[in-house]
Amino acid sequence: MSAVPLSQPGSAQPRALSQILRVVITGPVGAGKSTYIETTSEIEVVRTERQACTPATRRLKPETTVAMDFGRITLNPRMAVHLYGTPGQMRFDFMWDLLIQRAHGYVLLVAAHRPAQFETARYIHRFMSERTLSPCVIGLTHLDSPDAWPPVELLLALGFDRQTCPPVIGVNTQERRSVARSLLLLAQHMSRSRQSTKAPTQPPTNPASPPIAFSA
Repeated sequence: MSAVPLSQPGSAQPRALSQILRVVITGPVGAGKSTYIETTSEIEVVRTERQACTPATRRLKPETTVAMDFGRITLNPRMAVHLYGTPGQMRFDFMWDLLIQRAHGYVLLVAAHRPAQFETARYIHRFMSERTLSPCVIGLTHLDSPDAWPPVELLLALGFDRQTCPPVIGVNTQERRSVARSLLLLAQHMSRSRQSTKAPTQPPTNPASPPIAFSA
């Protein structure tokens, strides 16, 4: 799978953008949302982090997002992707609601080595899917951890089966190419979703397992 052709910081914009894709990056605290955006954004990321106020959150990270993170990627001179990172704590779910309303798609990041957060991730996906029909991709982070759950077992823990599972990809949020591959997968899923509204639904080509693609 080829990487999204991301522009480099400081790239010139010779013409006004004609299309902006809004992508929400969501997931529990510490799943890698801020790092995901920071790794790939061509502008300095707008962050709204404050000191974590609960012991459980502080154990994961000293600061946590309280409103949103914002970054941008230019795909070509006429199109850009705006990335909106949500807070991970459920007490900020009003921001989830605000951000998902106008999103064209979203990436749900789940830390594969933190089973205590799987229920939160499941709740976030349900929250989003109740408010938007926009396509979703599941990004599994920390797959290299010795405590990481096998992807298929993790997806079952999230409540997915082969009929309901969105596309899934392993993501190293510190690697630009890995993040780009997850965005490309989302773009492909968005394209298929648009096409499916114009054609009869086809049975899955591989009903034996959920669609999982691992980044290198």
